[in-house]
Amino acid sequence: MKKLLLLSFIFSSFFSFSQENQNLSIGFESNSQYYLDDSKTGDFTETNRFRSNNYLKIDYTLNHFYFGVQLESYEPKALLNYSPDLNKTDLGLYYTGYKTEKLDITVGHFYDQFGSGLILRSWEDRQLGINNALKGIRVKYSPTNYIELTSLYGNQRKGFDTSNGAIYGFDTDVNISDAFQLENSFLNVGFSYVGRTQDNSITAYQFNHLTNSFATRLDYSKGNFYSSVEYVAKEKDAIIISGQTKNAKKGSAYLLNFGYAKKGLGIDATFRRLENMNFYSEREASGNIYNQSIINYLPALTKQHDYSLTNIYVYQAQPQVSFQDPTLMKSGEIGGQIDLFYSLKKGTALGGKYGAKIAINTSYWSGLKGDYDYANTNYDTSFLGFGENYFSDFSIEVRKKWSKQWNSIFYYVNQSYNKRYIEETFGKVTTNIVVGEATYKLGKGKSLRFEAQHLWTKDDKKNWVGSTVEFNVSSQLAFYINDMYNYGNADASKKIHYYNVGGSYIYNAHRFALNYGRQRGGLLCVGGVCRYVAESTGISASVIMSF
Repeated sequence: MKKLLLLSFIFSSFFSFSQENQNLSIGFESNSQYYLDDSKTGDFTETNRFRSNNYLKIDYTLNHFYFGVQLESYEPKALLNYSPDLNKTDLGLYYTGYKTEKLDITVGHFYDQFGSGLILRSWEDRQLGINNALKGIRVKYSPTNYIELTSLYGNQRKGFDTSNGAIYGFDTDVNISDAFQLENSFLNVGFSYVGRTQDNSITAYQFNHLTNSFATRLDYSKGNFYSSVEYVAKEKDAIIISGQTKNAKKGSAYLLNFGYAKKGLGIDATFRRLENMNFYSEREASGNIYNQSIINYLPALTKQHDYSLTNIYVYQAQPQVSFQDPTLMKSGEIGGQIDLFYSLKKGTALGGKYGAKIAINTSYWSGLKGDYDYANTNYDTSFLGFGENYFSDFSIEVRKKWSKQWNSIFYYVNQSYNKRYIEETFGKVTTNIVVGEATYKLGKGKSLRFEAQHLWTKDDKKNWVGSTVEFNVSSQLAFYINDMYNYGNADASKKIHYYNVGGSYIYNAHRFALNYGRQRGGLLCVGGVCRYVAESTGISASVIMSF
């Protein structure tokens, strides 16, 4: 913490002089927790009950030049379930660059994404403990207003170190509409290459030390219609299961999205097929629980639910090859989702005085159908074959304003979750979940929000109930209390109230939050990417400041 404050003072002092065409921004974030013993969630048996993750980000621009650093501190240790590579206090990121209208050169750490990220995406998500920035050099060049070229080389961040494997990349985007001055439609094409090189000491299986992957994509829209298609081909690479190389196979990804949108109506459909598409900067990192060394971005394409009980059984994308035993063999996933949005007009019989909004989502995901050879860790799949069902989800949401004071949300979800293939444990779970939410505006920025949830299932841990009460004193100050109770659990000792009480305060660009309560063990997901969190009880504090 002292190093963070010292660096902030040095930068603030150094750049305090007045100069044109310069900009200095400082961001500070701290997330801390003090873990407590609890007869229900278990005693804290590890070292250092107090743990804290801290980030100080400083960016400075001067004319065409830019500089930046991110100092990180995990003292005395990182929060539970974060990678052990995140420890102590050190520089996590540092970079400098030069940027004009046509040219952008970055040396040091940088983030980037090719297409939708199927082939490459480097990004940071502090809540998930992900930071897979590349450390090297990147050059972006736009010879015209409709062509953008990107080339990069680097090693991926791994804690405060970098991965053994080096990454090469090239991407091009061509805006056909601008090139040919098409006024009534949009057409864009792109091509990407990503290579990962790493020494290959394995001789039993044939694959190169350089693994190449290629992608092509097309985006088209006209009027209310839009569409995109993307394809990725990955050359043969090692299949690593439980730390051992079992075979070498090619990989592929197909992504299709299209939709129609106009005022009051929207329809969106997505199809995706992944086969052996795990791609890591270090082969040995395959399947690691900390999401480290991941080159590409493969989120679960399902509804991202907002409520606690709807996020107990969450789907994770299954791009990997797994041969756990002869009854559990998989090589990827196939499926999709459909979203429908519709607004009921004001003044109609169903819409009432203020109208209403309806959102329907359905998704279905399964394994790839094919012939699997357990003895040789080999397989041959059919392109559009649907195998064992992994996950399905249907939800309907109705948002209704009843008066100037009252708003409500009704939410229903039906899920089918195959633990055997998603978690590689045992069992299937079918759930029905109902959520009711109401907000009452008291005036002068004050409001009360009430939330009630119930999950029914005959499987796994049986029924749950949940509730939340939130009081917004103003646009700056809010308090809440919530609870999740697994009242249906057959094991009486596991009928646990996962309660939390806390509040937050916002002042200008700063936010302060304090919370006391229990954390339910399971998956924590953000944007379709998940990490495991253990059950715990404690007091947590969060500070976010921007200058």
